[in-house]
Amino acid sequence: MSHKDDSLLKAKFIYNPTEAMPDCRFANANRYFQGIPTVERTDKGMFYAAFYGGMKKEESGNFVAVFRSTDPTADFGEPWLVIEAPTPECRTFDACLWIDPMKRLWLFYTQSYTYIDGRFGVWASVCDDPDAAEPRFSEPRRIANGLMMNKPTVLSSGEWLLPCTIWCDELSDLNDLPEERYSNVYCSKDNGESFTLIGHSDYADRSTDEHMIVELKDGRLWMLIRGRHGIGQAFSDDKGHTWYDVGFSGIKNPCSRFHIRRLKSGRLLLLNHKNYYGQDEINVSPGKGRNNLTAMLSEDEGKTWSEGLLFEERDMCSYPDAVEDEDGRLYVIYDRERYAAREILMASFCEEDILARKLVCEGSFVKKVINHGAR
Repeated sequence: MSHKDDSLLKAKFIYNPTEAMPDCRFANANRYFQGIPTVERTDKGMFYAAFYGGMKKEESGNFVAVFRSTDPTADFGEPWLVIEAPTPECRTFDACLWIDPMKRLWLFYTQSYTYIDGRFGVWASVCDDPDAAEPRFSEPRRIANGLMMNKPTVLSSGEWLLPCTIWCDELSDLNDLPEERYSNVYCSKDNGESFTLIGHSDYADRSTDEHMIVELKDGRLWMLIRGRHGIGQAFSDDKGHTWYDVGFSGIKNPCSRFHIRRLKSGRLLLLNHKNYYGQDEINVSPGKGRNNLTAMLSEDEGKTWSEGLLFEERDMCSYPDAVEDEDGRLYVIYDRERYAAREILMASFCEEDILARKLVCEGSFVKKVINHGAR
């Protein structure tokens, strides 16, 4: 008999599932919903991409699919790895790929009993050599309550901060953790051996938080938070334990995920919907206004942003994640029409492209489909 604590069981890691079962439910042709992607790249040029899908919507039975390729402009093929929930009533979703300072590839994902169980759970698995001929991930371990789809931040002092959350606007009778329904911060001081909940912010207008953290040059931490009517913000002077000046950041957003990161050049990068259309800014409807994905740069620690490079103008394109290579080239992944086109796309550009507001660098590209679901 199924039970809500089934979500505490380990998921199944299935490598190359379509080799033995070409028409299994994990095959590209059998996914009728997919999205929420993440990307990483090794120093040797191996790309890893992951997203979740399956069935027809976000529901029990969802699974995370992971892909590998050395060509970010071409189809990545069938799933290299699938993370299947431990029981049919559970689901895995909201994956996050991240290469740590030791060059290990981390695969974070969320596990829940039914669509939402009020507790969730962030799980982590590590691949010590992602460039190996046959790389393998470690046994997954549950490291936190909540979910985490955005990359950790490594502070100049060496701590890792993980932006985990339990949604405040998606409640369940299965588990009730009001003391954790915030934009939470977990910390590791031992390179991922252990993680501890150290603090949280409480932005009143937040929605399925999806927050990210950057360290500013003056030592403060700046948290940006998905909100119903734009991106919220908070600041910390004590490495994430306490947060203040919580409020609207002034950055408009149609209640969708964004991406911010510190670049090797020292600038900040923001991937966000800009001058978007189709969204009522007062009566926000999540999913509307997800167009005009734009890459912007800041020279003044996020106070102002460049006009930016519009790299995807179409509607229903969302949830960017990005990685920067050793030469400063950016690779951006995002989804398009999760229930119709079911596409995962890649774009690549340099800071010069963003400043010029058009592609001027050799090798830059946009709108390359690397995966699509059922046609």
